[in-house]
Amino acid sequence: MKTAISIPDDLFVTAENTAKKLGIPRSQLFAKALEEFIQNHSKEKITEKLNEVYSNDTTKKDNSLSDVSVAILRNSLKNESW
Repeated sequence: MKTAISIPDDLFVTAENTAKKLGIPRSQLFAKALEEFIQNHSKEKITEKLNEVYSNDTTKKDNSLSDVSVAILRNSLKNESW
């Protein structure tokens, strides 16, 4: 798809030189740069979401689960003689 964008002159010159060094068309350089930017941005969103999930206070859930586990273990061993 064709599109028109505005970028600073110095960035355009740098992009032009980079595309020549890589031996690829300038449009391919821009497409690759945009693709990499989007991928990196997506990774940041994933990291933010994981940080949110793992930052939640889970000690209450873990403690109540441990309490239930201990109670079940005690109940299953109450008829055992040691």
